Amino acid sequence: MFASNTGDTHGDPTTVPPHPCAAWPDNGAGIRETIDRVGDKWSVLVIGILAAGPLRYSALRDQVPGISQRMLTLTVRHLERDGLLTRTVYPAVPPRVEYELTPLGERLRETFYAFVQWATDHNDEIEESRRRYDAR
Repeated sequence: MFASNTGDTHGDPTTVPPHPCAAWPDNGAGIRETIDRVGDKWSVLVIGILAAGPLRYSALRDQVPGISQRMLTLTVRHLERDGLLTRTVYPAVPPRVEYELTPLGERLRETFYAFVQWATDHNDEIEESRRRYDAR
């Protein structure tokens, strides 16, 4: 079940688990699409902002720096389609629309926060590595 770096799977202490892509159905098309969707900068920002609670469209737009109305509309539609947020329309004039993370979106938010914490914890190391690389 484990793949070796050398191709030997019989007791080699250097065996490592297979990469996650090895078990993806359909060559991973659906999984790649999901990773592309949730990994784009706008989705990350929208999910992070909605972690504080539901927001109206205009309030969400005001809190996502640099996003156009068109890009926010596309982003929330994709996130709703993927089951990561809900869109609630309240009968009012003008219509009031609110977005909120679903439980699935909240679990993704937890993953994002862990990634952001890793980036924060290792920022000095990464910056130093970049300086060394750029100095070459």
